[in-house]
Amino acid sequence: MKTRLTGFAAALALAAAALTAPGPAAAAAAAPDIPLANVKAHLSQFQSIANANGGNRAHGRPGYRASLDYVKARLDAAGYQTSIRSFSYGGATGYNLIADWPGGDPNQVLMTGAHLDSVRSGAGINDNGSGSAAILEAALAVARSGYQPTKHLRFAWWGAEELGLIGSSRYVSALTSAERSRIKGYLNYDMVGSPNAGYFVYDGDNSDGVGAGPGPAGSAQIEQTINGYFAGIGVPTRGTDFDGRSDYGPFIRVGIPAGGTFTGAEGRKTTAQAQLWGGTAGVAFDRCYHASCDTTSNINDTALDRNSDAIAHAVWALSS
Repeated sequence: MKTRLTGFAAALALAAAALTAPGPAAAAAAAPDIPLANVKAHLSQFQSIANANGGNRAHGRPGYRASLDYVKARLDAAGYQTSIRSFSYGGATGYNLIADWPGGDPNQVLMTGAHLDSVRSGAGINDNGSGSAAILEAALAVARSGYQPTKHLRFAWWGAEELGLIGSSRYVSALTSAERSRIKGYLNYDMVGSPNAGYFVYDGDNSDGVGAGPGPAGSAQIEQTINGYFAGIGVPTRGTDFDGRSDYGPFIRVGIPAGGTFTGAEGRKTTAQAQLWGGTAGVAFDRCYHASCDTTSNINDTALDRNSDAIAHAVWALSS
């Protein structure tokens, strides 16, 4: 995870957003509940893979490829069309995994992605096993439900994010202008189970008025859809800036709308945030960020469960 929190302004008008988002009400009813136990089972697999491969799942290390092979096998068995895209970086071979759900309008693609690599110092279970496991389970829920959306669904697991968004950058740079124009939205999930969690949503409309400004046209709708979900379960959110330091960066640079959620990294939770969400003020959202203690014990189950369901809601609402 490369994103840093850059400050937060007043809360969004969440109830209004829920009412005005285009068509989420019916889509939300159709989105399935994502079983927390299933997501945690994927995290246990990532931990076991790290344990068997030098303690990490980093770019160029066997633990990364084993993680990719695990995700691919689950998707293949569920009926996805998968492809491995290799690239070279730092004297090692890296891999992106792309999975397409058959059907939907090929000229209207909704992508959902997460980086699969860890740093070399640990297993990377929150950063970013959490996002990788959550979108995997959302993809499997699509298959289990037999969902046939209007848009074409594509899921991606990126390599070498920790070295500078390398995998996602290579993917986007290889797209033709026509291929880019077909991607109508990109949802990014990087660290969605931080132990001292916050509930941050990428600020697609720049309502916070800080940092880099709004995302490409369509980003505001993604933010609105996600905020509407959290409003519906009574969880307040705050914005986090589009500073380009996670895998949405390459997409917004070429004009593809993006959004997603984030539960915090090395930044410290403020007193106001602790009053809003609980947890401990003055302590990092993730004290094990980029450390060896980022293991399966470094996960907030409530945050992971809520964000996993929010992912399913966004996929259903934005692809219908």
